[in-house]
Order: sequence, then structure tokens, then C-alpha cells
Amino acid sequence: MIKKLPRWVEYGSFILALVAGLVNAIGLLGFKHQSVSHLSGTATSFGSGLVNSNISDVLELGFILASFLIGSIISGLFLRSGSLKLGHNYSGLLVLEALLLFAAVYFLSNDWVHGHYFASAACGLQNALATTFSGAVVRTTHVTGIFTDLGIMIGARLRGEPFDKRKAFLFSLIIAGFVSGGACGAYLFNFFQFNALFIPALICICLALSYSIYSAKFKQ
Repeated sequence: MIKKLPRWVEYGSFILALVAGLVNAIGLLGFKHQSVSHLSGTATSFGSGLVNSNISDVLELGFILASFLIGSIISGLFLRSGSLKLGHNYSGLLVLEALLLFAAVYFLSNDWVHGHYFASAACGLQNALATTFSGAVVRTTHVTGIFTDLGIMIGARLRGEPFDKRKAFLFSLIIAGFVSGGACGAYLFNFFQFNALFIPALICICLALSYSIYSAKFKQ
């Protein structure tokens, strides 16, 4: 059951959702108003662009989709299970996410479109880090599924079924994190432009260090 999981799982999910909200807000404000933390809108734009847009715009959208996939592949390469287990290379992948965001800052600050791809790859990598927690599929770079699962839980409760309060709390934290990240991202972008991506990158590094320390103490 999810109630057996350590509390840091929930707070870690909140922080990851905050990171994704930050990156996506900066993407919406600065990447030609293009989201990078999830692909539904991008895939739709890519499909409609095949009919209505020029080839360069379509290729850019296609590379954003491919970059997200590549980021997910990297996580899949290093994580051997869909369930949370201490000892997996979460810290290394979080550091890699930070490096991808640093690269995005460099390219975007120099007006190179490649920065979009690094930011998208970072989000794909993070989304694949989201694991299955005792039957609860958790994604931290978008909240459509989270809202859906929470709605299903509420509907089942109204029907008289038991309500998993901790799972609902986890989902609520992810939603709050993503929304808060969006607000912070918009605020920071007004002052720092693409350099605002340094903030989520540094958060990833801090999260990696925290996980490494926790994992070491747990093993002892």
C-alpha cells in the first residue's frame, strides 16, 4: 500500500513537479510559446503543421518530440524497474537533467533552437523517473493523468468505496507543485529570461545530493 512508503516520496514528487512547472512556464513564455514538459499540444501542433505550416516549423516540433523520447530512453536505460527502490541511479539522472537544462540555457541565450531540444530531453528524462508507487502511476511533468486519477478516486468515494487519503495527498502535492512552478517560472522569466532555467537545474542538483545522503544513511 502507498501508506507504507516513506514521506520523502511525496515531497520529492512535489519538488519534481515544481521543477517541471518552472521549465514549462519558461517554455511557454520563451520557446515560441511552446510547452516542453508534456507532448499532447506539441504532437497536435506537429500533426496540424504537416498540413498548415512550413517544413522548418514542423521539423522543430518533431525534434522536440524526439528529444523528449530520448530523455525517457536514457532513464529507461539506467532504471531497471518501474517501482521505487533505493540504490537506483536517481541521483545521477537528476544531475544529468540539470546538465541538460544548463545546456538549454546556453543555446537559448544564444538564440539557437537546439536549446528547446535539451529542455525537452530534460523533461522526458524526469518524467521517466516518475515511478509506480503501490499501484499509483505518478507523472511529475504534467498533471492531466493526476487530475483524472484524483477524479476517479473522488467518484469512487461518492459511490461508497474506501478513499485512500495518502494517495490523494500525493496527487494534490504534485498538482500544487506544478502550479507553483508555473507561477514561479513566469515571475523569474520576467527578470532573468532563459537564465531562469538555472533555478530548476540547481534544484535538481540539490535533490540529487539529498537523495544520495538519504540513501547512504539508509544503507548504514
